[in-house]
Amino acid sequence: MNRLSFADLSFGDDSAPLYISAARAVEFEPGTAVVFGAAYDGTTSFRPGTRFGPDAIRRVSDGLETYSPTQHADLEDAAILDAGNLDLPFGSPEPAVDRVAEAVSEILSRGGRPVMLGGEHSLTAGAVRGALEQHPDLVVVQLDAHADLRADYLGEKFSHACAMRRCLDLLGGADAPGEHRLLQVGIRSGTREEFTELRESGRYTSPEGVVLAERVAEFGQRPVYLTVDLDVFDPAYFPGTGTPEPGGIDWADFEQLLAALSNLNIIGCDVMELAPQLDPTDVSAVLAAKVVRELLLAMR
Repeated sequence: MNRLSFADLSFGDDSAPLYISAARAVEFEPGTAVVFGAAYDGTTSFRPGTRFGPDAIRRVSDGLETYSPTQHADLEDAAILDAGNLDLPFGSPEPAVDRVAEAVSEILSRGGRPVMLGGEHSLTAGAVRGALEQHPDLVVVQLDAHADLRADYLGEKFSHACAMRRCLDLLGGADAPGEHRLLQVGIRSGTREEFTELRESGRYTSPEGVVLAERVAEFGQRPVYLTVDLDVFDPAYFPGTGTPEPGGIDWADFEQLLAALSNLNIIGCDVMELAPQLDPTDVSAVLAAKVVRELLLAMR
């Protein structure tokens, strides 16, 4: 195995704390997880603060056990590189999206699996673009409260409200008959037009584990990018997010979703939209850190 360190990657800074069990250098083998932060919330339209999400997730992760009783697996048995936070520009989101695309493409080209800590959901379009450069047959699974299918929002086409529209553009626009390259799970908020599109396209899927398992079976072993907007959780369990929506999932629901996704070839993922200052109890940050733990183990 080759030694891979933070210094070998062309991005980030090493001033951020480490995610639990991660290191700045690891014995690298294909499939090694590379965690990086994307601290950007420039298009936030309601309650800002997701730029503080990546470091908050890392900070509270020290309080978690490395072992997952759900998956019967332990992070201590995994090689995890924490590459710090991307150096992202302020202002317009497009340069930040471009930077994320470069980072994800670089990680995948080295045989790693990117794990992005957000940050706002607009950046997922960059991650999907970078993943497509290495995996042209990519499919995307979105866990989210919001459809994010607007063409633009407040004049900005890279708004967090347009994240999946930009991903669809990258995936080729409208789905071919009988084929879905984007699956949208748990959506419960959007415009009339967005919900009409969801129904007519067949992309919407219930967050029930059994239903999701049937839907993702069509993907086989195609490469999958999984994006988790944490507002998919009910705000009773996860209040620390900019645009909370009642009626979301709880942890038991998430475990069922995880089981439904367990046989997929997940080549990368992100965990987005924690705004830690909106939940001073840190319960939201802990839940986010636990989601990251489960995804790291699911990709092993």
